[in-house]
Amino acid sequence: MFIHNKRLQYTVRVAAPNPGLANLLLEQFGGPQGELGAACRYFTQAIGEDDPGRKDLLFDIATEELSHLEIVGSIVAMLNKSAKGQLAEAVEAEAELYRSMTGGGNDSHTTALLYGGGPALTNSSGVPWSAAYVDTIGDPTADLRSNIAAEARAKIVYERLINVTDDPGIKETLGFLMTREIAHQKSFEKALHSIQPNFPQGKLPGVPEYTSVYYKMSQGDDATRGPWNEGPDWKFVDSPEPAVDGGDGMATVNVSKGDVKVLQAMASRTASDASSDPTTGADLGAGQAA
Repeated sequence: MFIHNKRLQYTVRVAAPNPGLANLLLEQFGGPQGELGAACRYFTQAIGEDDPGRKDLLFDIATEELSHLEIVGSIVAMLNKSAKGQLAEAVEAEAELYRSMTGGGNDSHTTALLYGGGPALTNSSGVPWSAAYVDTIGDPTADLRSNIAAEARAKIVYERLINVTDDPGIKETLGFLMTREIAHQKSFEKALHSIQPNFPQGKLPGVPEYTSVYYKMSQGDDATRGPWNEGPDWKFVDSPEPAVDGGDGMATVNVSKGDVKVLQAMASRTASDASSDPTTGADLGAGQAA
């Protein structure tokens, strides 16, 4: 059961309306790294989780992400207050009204016109939110790693948003949201490492002969070496041959005798004549007569 508390998790203080900044902040409202995507990701994971500790963790963080969605949405609404009133009442001349909506230098006028100054479930470019942002796979060792990466990406977006505003109240609030991304990363990583072993993901081990092999797949004489491809844990293959399994590298399938005849007939019917040079539409279009 969810119960809404009318007070925000963190107090929102906006110095002055700014529709352009409001539009940028939509990235964390309805964008791929935003709070709605995070809330839905962790909420759906929690529902399917059997471990009681991870279930509580995921539900708690999912619920907090909804509270962060409310914070971001509230900032957007406050930043759009002037535009909302001006659009509703049309008290300014047309040119002045347009300039007031586009003062941020982006397409904030589109957001204001379509959504009346309220927060929209889109990113800052107007792309609608998508459930495709929720990348849960149903294995905790894989999902927790994905969650850690998602929190890291969200932190970076918050850093960038902090860098594009001089409003001290907004900076402070965004700093809080950014910091909570760090806290969530720590919780998810602790939860991941409470599962032992947690690598590789899933149940099946890798095929031993390929698990610790690094194939140099780029051309050139120099190969940068580091802990990702050298040391006692790695076998470095400088010039890998095709078919590392020792086979001929060709794709084959066993089919029935009946299918063999059908496939041969199809191959004969659709065979290319390499000696022909037919006149084509491209030739005719280029002015060459048949």
